[in-house]
Amino acid sequence: MTTTARASVQHEDEQVRVTRWDFEPGTRTGRHVHEYDYVVVPVVDGRISAVAPDGSVTESQLRAGQSYARSAGGEHDVVNTGGSWLAFVEIELKPLRSVTA
Repeated sequence: MTTTARASVQHEDEQVRVTRWDFEPGTRTGRHVHEYDYVVVPVVDGRISAVAPDGSVTESQLRAGQSYARSAGGEHDVVNTGGSWLAFVEIELKPLRSVTA
């Protein structure tokens, strides 16, 4: 049986939302859409599959400490396809509000 990963928002303000995902092999994030551009930073090495709404799959090897930039609007379900626990942080970059003097 495949279960859902644990996600916790670690920080959120007007400019950024930081979420940490932790999940064991075979678990998934569940289908979701990113509202903002974001960066993925793995805490440990791992392998994932990103499953798009049309069923297409993109496999990726994540390396701890590296960062992977992604665009807003992408819809997917991420599955831990590696053999061990996986953890990564998503940093969503909210658009800056214009400031008038």
